[in-house]
Amino acid sequence: MASYVAAIDQGTTSTRCMIFDRGGRVVAVNQKEHRQIFPKAGWVEHDPTEIWNNVRQVCAGALASADLVTGDIAACGITNQRETTVVWEKATGKPVYNAIVWQDTRTDAIVNQLGAEEGQNRFQEKTGLPLATYFSGPKVKWVLDNVDGIRERAEKGELLFGNMDTWVLWNSTGGPDGGLHVTDPTNASRTLLMDLETLQWDPDICAEIGIPMSMLPEIRSSSEVYGHFRERGVFAGVPIAGILGDQQAATFGQACLSPGEAKNTYGTGNFVLLNTGTERVISRNGLLTTVGYKIGNNDTVYCLEGSIAVTGSLVQWMRDNLGLIGSAPEIEQVARTVEDNGGAYFVPAFSGLFAPHWRSDARGAIVGLTRYVNRGNLARAVLEATAFQTREVIEAMNADSGVPLKSLKVDGGMVVNELLMQFQADILGVPVIRPVVNETTALGAAYAAGLAVGFWESEVDIRSNWAKDKQWDPMMTEEVREKEYANWKKAVTKTFDWVD
Repeated sequence: MASYVAAIDQGTTSTRCMIFDRGGRVVAVNQKEHRQIFPKAGWVEHDPTEIWNNVRQVCAGALASADLVTGDIAACGITNQRETTVVWEKATGKPVYNAIVWQDTRTDAIVNQLGAEEGQNRFQEKTGLPLATYFSGPKVKWVLDNVDGIRERAEKGELLFGNMDTWVLWNSTGGPDGGLHVTDPTNASRTLLMDLETLQWDPDICAEIGIPMSMLPEIRSSSEVYGHFRERGVFAGVPIAGILGDQQAATFGQACLSPGEAKNTYGTGNFVLLNTGTERVISRNGLLTTVGYKIGNNDTVYCLEGSIAVTGSLVQWMRDNLGLIGSAPEIEQVARTVEDNGGAYFVPAFSGLFAPHWRSDARGAIVGLTRYVNRGNLARAVLEATAFQTREVIEAMNADSGVPLKSLKVDGGMVVNELLMQFQADILGVPVIRPVVNETTALGAAYAAGLAVGFWESEVDIRSNWAKDKQWDPMMTEEVREKEYANWKKAVTKTFDWVD
């Protein structure tokens, strides 16, 4: 009898496979990084073929590391970096261009053109999203407009589009030989093309952006058996039974299953999601309305989301571009050599500013520099930038929902940084809580797949599996908290209007 559920977590910097037992505990993990391709300033790409090869390697590696066989796996879920866009040939599976990553800003002119007359919120009532370079739809249009001969082929029905969940599923289930062209509502809600109420592609918006609907995958629920892994290769015959975009997967894995519950994932970027239940709350404060999850035939659950583009990737930038630290974990040691930021504030608007500002004209800045500031102060400023940006989003969330946050569940790679977690509690003024399993993205996808095949019976199992590892309570005085936050807000204004 199969005793485990697997999840493929196709992220921004790496792909991994994780295997979980019934208690939601990690049994095996295998991970492989992929190249980050930067053809021009503001452009970010991945090689989809490299990523698909990595998927197969990490799945085999996870099985081998735990001495398991395919028959031990009841089902597999997929979670993925959202908005990252692939267009490929239906007949061959060959991508017509590299994957355009969610951070990429090349579609700025397209976005401005789409909003020229009706403004940034032109499609917000239907899609829950502002016009921004972040989303998949404008990226698809860029490929169709800029790769020779591609638009004509798309209009003939020869090309397919998908976010990374669809790319992985299509290849896993056979590719050109019968591969399933499917996505779920959490990923579809990030394209700027889906009606949030009907959970279907909106033909009027597709026409206005200029995307043939024949390219688009079928939208199915987040938890059902879509198909099975192809008979040749790793996981042969295992059901693929869950798809959740990475941040929705983390929300599900954190057991934020009731209205008012929220989590924050600290990864390449930061993503705060607040469960609003079956109600679609259209934000008036710069947040996104998104599908949280849809389990089988159950009602759709929605979320408010605050998306922050650059957090963990700022630590990587400090390591790779400046050489100020030798490894990502070292930043905490360096930051602890000083008591504060020395008056320096780092606003990492490398890809513009996401929520709640949505300013694609912004670019990164370090302000408040004096001769006093040293490497330790800069390390603190890098970590504090993550916490300050999170507070901006939480304040917008409180305003939209009318329910002040009482505590914040956290997960992702950066939550091992205890200095950051304490500062986050300080600057928010509420407790910050880390679970025992802090990589909840893969766990959420595993839960979705396991529910579909009866491995877990209900969401009650998910709640009972969740356990607290550590809690940080605020220690900063209100006076210091508000002074620091005011300085941050002032620093943010210095990044505006940099790109004409």
